[in-house]
Amino acid sequence: MNFEFSEEQLMLREQARGFLSQHCPPTRVREVFDGEQDYDATLWSSIAEMGWTATAIPEAYGGLGLGYYELAIIAEELGRAVAPVPFSSSVYLATEALIAFGNESQKERWLPGLASGECIATLAHAEGAGQTTAKSLTTSLSDGTLTGGKKPVADGTSANIAIVTAAAGDGSVTLCLVELDQDNVDRGPIQTLDFSRGHATLTFNNATAEALGDGTIAWSAFEALLDRAAVLMAWEQLGLADKALEQACDYAQQRYAFGRAIGSFQAIKHKLAGMYVKNALARSNAYHGAWALASNSDTLPLAASTARVASIQASLNAAQENIQTHGGMGFTWEFDCQFYYRRAKLLSLAIGSERHWQDRLVTALEQQKPAAA
Repeated sequence: MNFEFSEEQLMLREQARGFLSQHCPPTRVREVFDGEQDYDATLWSSIAEMGWTATAIPEAYGGLGLGYYELAIIAEELGRAVAPVPFSSSVYLATEALIAFGNESQKERWLPGLASGECIATLAHAEGAGQTTAKSLTTSLSDGTLTGGKKPVADGTSANIAIVTAAAGDGSVTLCLVELDQDNVDRGPIQTLDFSRGHATLTFNNATAEALGDGTIAWSAFEALLDRAAVLMAWEQLGLADKALEQACDYAQQRYAFGRAIGSFQAIKHKLAGMYVKNALARSNAYHGAWALASNSDTLPLAASTARVASIQASLNAAQENIQTHGGMGFTWEFDCQFYYRRAKLLSLAIGSERHWQDRLVTALEQQKPAAA
């Protein structure tokens, strides 16, 4: 089986990398870090003009109708650039939820705006106390009003709408569509390690809301939505890991100590080789995940969990070792190493920690045993 991208898809990667190198250099990321904005609105508009926000949205709703291979490529390049935009929240999660569970009226109303980038959306699921499950949900929808709270919500400070998980009983869940610019929704900013992604606590005080689709969905269907997002997030983490390795290699070749480049020392060589091995393993699993996502394979839960675990490990390791390769200067505010470390830590907890996805991986393997037998 050939997991390599087609010639057209590789051209898309080259185009995306060139665009982001011009429009999202480290200086642009630093402006968001040093400023008060929660994301780069100008960059977001440029990304939308490129059509990236519309990649996987059907043409009937203003999208490009492409596939998940193309979206994975874009995710990787956004990870390499550590782009300070709400792409993962709006595209991997909220848009996918609308496509999968929304009714025709909801799709016609919201998907064109999400495709054009005029509307930013997010998924509000966590409730601030460990891993949120169907049984632990306290947010509830009743007679078109939503009560409860979500914490933390990625890009909750900048989103226009949120897809909110609410308790439904019998192990199911209700996905609620909420417009956040209403008086009955309170947004409390949260400071996270990554200053380029605004997070918030959302509190709903009888906020006007509507259920996506026909009402409740099975918890397994919601987990399938997270599986799909996990694959795309793995590609974003992979791009971050590769860029951190590239940065470490460049510095090791330019920094001299005792009359020779530090990259010639065995300790540094081993460090860089270890980063490369983890990145290569993560890439292999990411390719499998992209194939399972694009083909809607029954093995998606296994492929997504494997890709997610491998990408978390690779991105965290690469970001940490990049700092170590830079030595004492790598820990300072003036160096760009921090961008990759902060984003790697943030993404490692998004839609569930590494331990959560390890548990999902074990469950997926156990479910495959009867089929194999």
